[in-house]
Amino acid sequence: MYLMFLPMFLFYVIFRYIPMGGIVIAFQNYRPALGIMNSSWVGFQNFSDFFGSVFFGRIVRNTLSINIMFLAFGFPAAIIFALFLNELTSRRFKKAVQTATYMPYFISVVVAAGITRLFVRHSGIINDVRALFGMERIVFLAQPQYFRPIFVISGIWQTLGWNSIIFIAALAAVSVELYDAALVDGAGRLRRIWHVSIPGIMPTIIIMLILNIGGLMSLGAERILLLYNPGIYSTADVISTFVFRLGIEQARFGYAAAVGLFNSVINFILLITADRIAKLAGQTGLF
Repeated sequence: MYLMFLPMFLFYVIFRYIPMGGIVIAFQNYRPALGIMNSSWVGFQNFSDFFGSVFFGRIVRNTLSINIMFLAFGFPAAIIFALFLNELTSRRFKKAVQTATYMPYFISVVVAAGITRLFVRHSGIINDVRALFGMERIVFLAQPQYFRPIFVISGIWQTLGWNSIIFIAALAAVSVELYDAALVDGAGRLRRIWHVSIPGIMPTIIIMLILNIGGLMSLGAERILLLYNPGIYSTADVISTFVFRLGIEQARFGYAAAVGLFNSVINFILLITADRIAKLAGQTGLF
């Protein structure tokens, strides 16, 4: 058992804990040619540049807005989907639905973004439907107000099945005797879901909610970079894309590390706060 555990242990040590030493470049004017030891020390200058940027408020607001939308719509969607699957009696149909909803998760980000663009472009299916009902066509990805809904909906489509797996597993652990007792008491399907299924997976829901809250300041840049353009930066530009443009394209590695450290600290505070609130409410916590 220890030998089976060893590869995962080494993975986390090598790729998660040792790289933490690189956080020091957040306080340096890091130059790869000079290395960490010889790069000049600038203290909190990188943080000051980030906090003083005219884009700071916009990118933090956009990051939080998109993540909160994901949390408000995507998180309940995975739970509801798992509850519906749990009620299916046909094993074959259930497996078909699961397979169909899991597949988008394994599609390349580039392909998923391309599919999204095909749907929302001027000659795409959404505009075809609008034209069918006499409405004018819209270039959705050229309008700032449409980016967040498009990004969130396409993200839910891609991750719904995968995110529901843990809730499906939790539902499988709920005692069948509880369902039988509720049925004997005259509870219908919806009441069994409300009084048996949901309370049975509530600890899992709370844990997953805490973890999601702990990641509110994190949002991958890949799909946004594939969907956005300078015309919609006002709603589409987030911390990760901002770091990519200024930190990576302009080789300001210390600046990028400072923003990453800021993100990690805020996420840690959110995680601890959510955990404490859950415990005060009498729910399961992480720590």
